[in-house]
Amino acid sequence: MGQITSISNERVRRAQALLRSARRRMREGLIVLEGLRLVREAWMAGSPIAELFFTAEFAAEARGAALVKGIDQAGASLWEVPPQVLVALSDTETPQGVVAVVSAPTPVQAPSGGLILIPDQVRDPGNLGTILRAAWAAGVWKVLLPPGTVDPLSPKVLRAAMGAHFYLPILRLSWEEIGHELIGRTVWLAEAGQGTSYDAVDWSGPVALIVGGEAEGAGAEARALAAGHHVCIPMALGVESLNAAVATAVLLFEAARQRRE
Repeated sequence: MGQITSISNERVRRAQALLRSARRRMREGLIVLEGLRLVREAWMAGSPIAELFFTAEFAAEARGAALVKGIDQAGASLWEVPPQVLVALSDTETPQGVVAVVSAPTPVQAPSGGLILIPDQVRDPGNLGTILRAAWAAGVWKVLLPPGTVDPLSPKVLRAAMGAHFYLPILRLSWEEIGHELIGRTVWLAEAGQGTSYDAVDWSGPVALIVGGEAEGAGAEARALAAGHHVCIPMALGVESLNAAVATAVLLFEAARQRRE
């Protein structure tokens, strides 16, 4: 365990570069996590932690001290830093006292046969993170991310997903690769105000769900895969649509309900 006092420190600058650059994250296979809950989730999932930066105040609290001790025993490089350095390492307005550089999660193996989710052209990081969190909670088999969807390893996506990355298979694929993954499945495209009501769809078999982005919805490739199978959520008069993440959660938990029965 050591101390870093300057934002010009090489380790700090490297972590900052990972925060800013998707290309750097992909090249080095590293991500940056912030906050006790998210860092603890990565540690509990067994994801290798390369470096941990924390303030003295964080380490003085019981939960913070337990986390620092556990990660220290796992062999990570630990660095106590002053608040101004943690601010430089943070992607939030109010840093939570701890930042970790962690190996990017690799897709985990999961039992075959579950529901596949494809968020298409979801460009808002908060929305994608919330979608991933809902997918994890609803027992989705895996998530396929086509071109045009926001980087799933960006800091805002990681925060909103709250640990889903370490348990849910998330694959970035081309549309051709996605097509191969969906062979033998009924593909449903979520649409606002048109299609089969979500509670009338049979979600119990081999199915996939495509949810379009906030601005333009799903693209041509997604629509071609759905082949006219549209699903909607009936809403009160005058309401045109739901937030993409909220709509996805409604659909996924109906699928989860049917699969439990």
